[in-house]
Amino acid sequence: MDNSVFRTLRPLGAGLRALLALTLLTGVLYPLAVTGAAQALLPGRANGSEVRADGRTAGSALIGQSYDLPSGGTGEEARPDPRWFQGRPREGLGTNSLNTRYDLLVSGASNLAADNPVLVRRVRAARAAVVRDNSVPGHPVDPAAVPADAVTSSGSGLDPHISPAYAALQAPRVALRNDLPLARVRELVGRHTEGRTLGFIGEPRVNVLALNIALRGLVAEADR
Repeated sequence: MDNSVFRTLRPLGAGLRALLALTLLTGVLYPLAVTGAAQALLPGRANGSEVRADGRTAGSALIGQSYDLPSGGTGEEARPDPRWFQGRPREGLGTNSLNTRYDLLVSGASNLAADNPVLVRRVRAARAAVVRDNSVPGHPVDPAAVPADAVTSSGSGLDPHISPAYAALQAPRVALRNDLPLARVRELVGRHTEGRTLGFIGEPRVNVLALNIALRGLVAEADR
């Protein structure tokens, strides 16, 4: 074979060896090492921050869920189940046809300006719904007391938390609908209120999934 052919093939062989080596290193060994380290050191987070209840996975601590009444197949819009604490409004960028526990597939904010007429109408409608759904005998809801997170979605549209103020606003309705003492429900909210991360990052918050799991246990205990 002509020497010029060898000179042409030699760099090709070196390039192929480099490609195979980098593929093995970055495509196999590195992912395996990272996955193994994550499973060993942070298995909960590596597996989606699953929350388990009654021996099964109830959801993720990082993704909000809806707590709606059964639609009945009539095509009507789902209504919040008054027995449970409700999360923030869900305004994402896409719809989810696979996981019916939540309406979103594509995460993101609406990007509507604060004075956008569409957003203004949404906020007003959401505030009216919060007042209507949570006003119970002896505990009317003042529209001025409705917190912002009760009428706006988060930047991701998937926020699993609500503010302690929104949880406290819902407590009388939840207590009435579950035939529980209001003091017990308020105590439950207090126990599930998380402080600022490291004491100064973010705001106090309540994970709705964890709170509703605890509420289910409280209802079961009361029924015994």
